[in-house]
Amino acid sequence: MSTGMAAVAVNLLGVVEHPGLAGGPYRIDAAGRPYVPAGDGGIVLGVELGDSVFGRAADHAAPGACLVHPDPAARHALAVYACIGNEVVVTTGAATGARGAVTGKRGEEGRVVAGFSQQVLAAMRPGDQVRVRAVGQGWRPAGYPAEVTVLSVSPELLSALPVSAGDQSVTAGVRVLVPSKLAGNGIGRPSVSWCLDLQLPDLARGGADILLGDLVAVADIDARWNMGYRRGWVTVGVVAHGASPQPGHGPGITPILTGPATVLRVRPDAAGHVGVTPAVLGDGNG
Repeated sequence: MSTGMAAVAVNLLGVVEHPGLAGGPYRIDAAGRPYVPAGDGGIVLGVELGDSVFGRAADHAAPGACLVHPDPAARHALAVYACIGNEVVVTTGAATGARGAVTGKRGEEGRVVAGFSQQVLAAMRPGDQVRVRAVGQGWRPAGYPAEVTVLSVSPELLSALPVSAGDQSVTAGVRVLVPSKLAGNGIGRPSVSWCLDLQLPDLARGGADILLGDLVAVADIDARWNMGYRRGWVTVGVVAHGASPQPGHGPGITPILTGPATVLRVRPDAAGHVGVTPAVLGDGNG
């Protein structure tokens, strides 16, 4: 059992991203058709925690603003150190002083998703600067067995999620447990700065759904370092962005827990699950 240690906080500079299109306006979907990737990066309006990942005609749409940094090394540090639940404060532009919270991470050289109210997002512009109070990376709570690794989640948020430790195990409530064969983009990437896309069908058509902010578990994935297949393992992540028409892509989870399935136990609850919501984040997302 771990006795736990106090976490260290670091103030980071993030810059609100402008969406980018390289090599033309189109991407190709799983059926071979071209499409325009609306909602992939930048400031996304009208998408919020609790929305269906299948609910928009969009590509990787995240609930908020994507943060980057012009210096590659600083961008990498921002993506690694920022944790879900960390406070974000706008420091320049029309929304100066507004507070939000980190809601997830994206790939593509490192991007942090920061959630704000719709009014704040409407006032923000690409290039605005924010302060991220990064705390949580490398920290583990007291009482957690050594076999379970905690990633990219603030201590305060973890205590508010349906995750509990006891009897030399950790139990996490999730919306759904999916097999590793559905894992797509993100395999082989560093788990502390990347998301793992899940190649899911449109579950909403069958009466089931996955929501932005949900906890989702993936069987047989080891996310301690670079994400990859490991039989008998399980990884739990927070859904950070919505679905994608691209083959090999889909709703993305930011890993927060990983370990042997005998020690990290998941409890799927398709109907009653509550993950990361504005209410759970409190005043950090408004």
